[in-house]
Amino acid sequence: MKHTIHTVAHEISQVLANTDEEQAIQLSKAIETAKRIFVTGEGRSGLMGKAFAMRLMHAGYDVYVTGETITPSIDKGDLLLAISGSGSTESICNYSEKAREQGAAVTAVTTNASSRLAASSHSVLTIPAATKKRLPEEPDTIQPLGNQFDQSLHLLLDAIIIYTVNQSQKTTNEEMTGRHANLE
Repeated sequence: MKHTIHTVAHEISQVLANTDEEQAIQLSKAIETAKRIFVTGEGRSGLMGKAFAMRLMHAGYDVYVTGETITPSIDKGDLLLAISGSGSTESICNYSEKAREQGAAVTAVTTNASSRLAASSHSVLTIPAATKKRLPEEPDTIQPLGNQFDQSLHLLLDAIIIYTVNQSQKTTNEEMTGRHANLE
């Protein structure tokens, strides 16, 4: 078991080390300048996106998850964070294209910088991780399906929100705690 744990941790560490820092900083800047932030993803990518949206809310950002009943229309000045490991998830690509039509900025988070999603976005955060497709350019992994992408996505988005909050200095841990759910 310890060997498996060590191997998974090493794999994720390698993915994060190989992520383009400038792309991560660009996403941080896009978050900071956006009027509102919309997050979209399907399946496990969507779950990681929801976790990120919650952290953005805690940090005081005006954030929504697509598909929720209270999500308003996207507009100029807004940011759509579109997450798809393959970059080919039909609904996510459609959301990206629709958001651009509405004048919103779109950042794709994917493993595939030449995907349809990347092409329809203003900027791309490429996570050099394995997906369930196991394309030749993806790294080796002992993990099934898109686990390596999902885990790396979660940690990278956490790092981006921490960086963004530290750079902006517009909220404190106490203020973030005050925004934490209290109906639990």
